[in-house]
Amino acid sequence: MISQKMQDALNEQINKEFFSAYLYLSMSAYFDSKNLAGMSQWMKLQSEEEYQHALKFYDFVLRVGGKVKLSAIDAPKTSWDSAQQVFEESLAHEQFISKSIHTLMDLAIEESDHPTKSFLQWFVDEQVEEEDNVQQIVDNFNLIGDSKGGLFMLDRELGSRTPQETAE
Repeated sequence: MISQKMQDALNEQINKEFFSAYLYLSMSAYFDSKNLAGMSQWMKLQSEEEYQHALKFYDFVLRVGGKVKLSAIDAPKTSWDSAQQVFEESLAHEQFISKSIHTLMDLAIEESDHPTKSFLQWFVDEQVEEEDNVQQIVDNFNLIGDSKGGLFMLDRELGSRTPQETAE
């Protein structure tokens, strides 16, 4: 059986993952408003992936005999100064989520909660990939600078992301 402290921490993470889905959907809407359909598509898929992450936590808490307690999801930001700023904030958000996962892992280690440690390892690995993917996009923005042609090409490239590339 999972400890109350771990259960509470995992429930907080469920909220963070649902907020992530909501944030990325808001970013998608921003890109749609700027006629950047490829970036919008990328963010929609990212939103779906984050929703699936929340459900993984949800299912895990139930499997280990815990109780899921959902809480209110904060409203996400809805406007940005540029497409690059959106991805820079996405990177900062992924770094925040990574830190949160690491804190959960530290707690699982502290409590000798082996099932939770095992479960969280997938997320530790996933966050390395998440941060790397967004960092590469930010690096691409830095390469293209103010080039409208570069922005067009990056939008097309990001629009080629398919659902199969999202996490299981």
